[in-house]
Amino acid sequence: MPMRLAPLARSLLFLSLFPIAAQAQFGRGSWTTFGGDPQRTGWNRTENELSAANAKDLKLEWSVKLDTQPKELTGPTVPLVRATMATPRGVKDLVVVAGAADKVFVIDGDTGKLYWQKTLTIEGTPERGDTWLCPNALNATPAIGPAPRTGSGMGGQALYVLASDGKLHAFNLVSGEDLLPPAPLVPPFAKAWSLNLVNGFLYATTSQGCNGVKSGVYGMDLSDPSHKTAFFQAGTTGSGIWGRAGAAIASDGKIIVETGDGPNDVAKGLLSDSVIGLSPKDLKLADYFTPSNRSWITKKDLDMGSIGPAIFRFKSWELAAAGGKEGVIFLLDTKSLGGADHRTPLFRSPLYTNEEVNFATKGFWGAFSTWEDPAGTRWLYAPAWGPPTSKTQFPIQYGETPNGSLMAFKVELRDDKPALTPAWNSVDMSVPAPVVIANGLVFAMSDGDYAPQFGAAGNLLSTQQRKVKTGHSVIYALDAATGKVLFSSGDTIRGFSHFSAPAVAGGRVYTVTHDGTLYAFGLGIPQP
Repeated sequence: MPMRLAPLARSLLFLSLFPIAAQAQFGRGSWTTFGGDPQRTGWNRTENELSAANAKDLKLEWSVKLDTQPKELTGPTVPLVRATMATPRGVKDLVVVAGAADKVFVIDGDTGKLYWQKTLTIEGTPERGDTWLCPNALNATPAIGPAPRTGSGMGGQALYVLASDGKLHAFNLVSGEDLLPPAPLVPPFAKAWSLNLVNGFLYATTSQGCNGVKSGVYGMDLSDPSHKTAFFQAGTTGSGIWGRAGAAIASDGKIIVETGDGPNDVAKGLLSDSVIGLSPKDLKLADYFTPSNRSWITKKDLDMGSIGPAIFRFKSWELAAAGGKEGVIFLLDTKSLGGADHRTPLFRSPLYTNEEVNFATKGFWGAFSTWEDPAGTRWLYAPAWGPPTSKTQFPIQYGETPNGSLMAFKVELRDDKPALTPAWNSVDMSVPAPVVIANGLVFAMSDGDYAPQFGAAGNLLSTQQRKVKTGHSVIYALDAATGKVLFSSGDTIRGFSHFSAPAVAGGRVYTVTHDGTLYAFGLGIPQP
């Protein structure tokens, strides 16, 4: 296992909780959930070791091939990091990755050496064989948070992992000790997405009807010894909630998700291609927004479920940014998602991408990211597959972007309402992933995946047919205000990733490829 050692002296100080009922972003930029917080902002507020001044000095510190195999196109989950963790072996940055074949790895972030690992015991077998759409795999990014009060642990940090058989596992982050007996959260072999942990409640979303499981949102109260679950069904068929960030949480605790294609009849509880707000404990429908052209979106397979909402403050509003494969972005008031008629957003953008109306290789995918810079400007970043439309103009751009790009927008006041203004468009990227914002930098990833789903004859492509056409991932550090490339990993990363994202914490950038190789880029060992 090639790796470079980089032990660093670490401070034990950490910052307190941020508002809006978020779980902690601990000192030195811990990254304990997909998107960094329950609002899925992608903003690491406490990371300050990496900056515009030193980003050019980033280099590969180590890489390690984990003992895990992908299942179809599903590889390891997005890395999580709990920085500055006191352990019996010293103060550690603990990096977490879960493998598709139900293995969990905790790695020492300074050295790349395995700290502990677990193989989860799986019960039952799926009704159907593995496919790239339904891989019968561990797919949900885990979450790190306080240990459950009903478990065997005495406080401390817990790692929550959702196995492929639908059971939730909780481990002591430091020792790997089981804190709870495995408890069902979603039905077996569902396709589940990133866990979100808020105020003792854990949420997961499902999609694609894998193993016959309906699309929806599942929740568990970790303080309840019986571990009962609540469930909201988004539709009888379709309506998948497959934005890779899963659910986002508003300040009032409302669960906000985007659904995909399917039947739409509100009276019958069918809410396809919509943004849905649910009550936090019992997951009852509280609010929704459905675009006025919903029938067109569904007809052309332009799922809104392809991306998840990001929630943030702007002026007097708490906004949810939403969109989908269509290539349009909505700004919604979390207090009233679609107004009185459930059809009226605060802002609907023009078509920014996907003039081709392509359901597989164009549009917005993954997750939005957002931050507020020191001058008070609110930014929104959107991973766009394919080029901008001919009418979309950015004041700053870096050449043609036929494959995809990261689009940056300023959130501004226009006619007394929030609106988006194009600011810059990045260099060309092959299948851009959701980004991480930290200390004036945007860490982006071109994941090298092969997005087309059908061949020239209209045949559905197999996993192998898609894999042979993949490239390799590239990590970028961009200036958050201009999109200028300050660092690129070039050809360092040898494999591609699928539906992944980078993580940034403790002065390092982490990414994991489809084959299970974890990479850590940092500034190296400080010299005396």
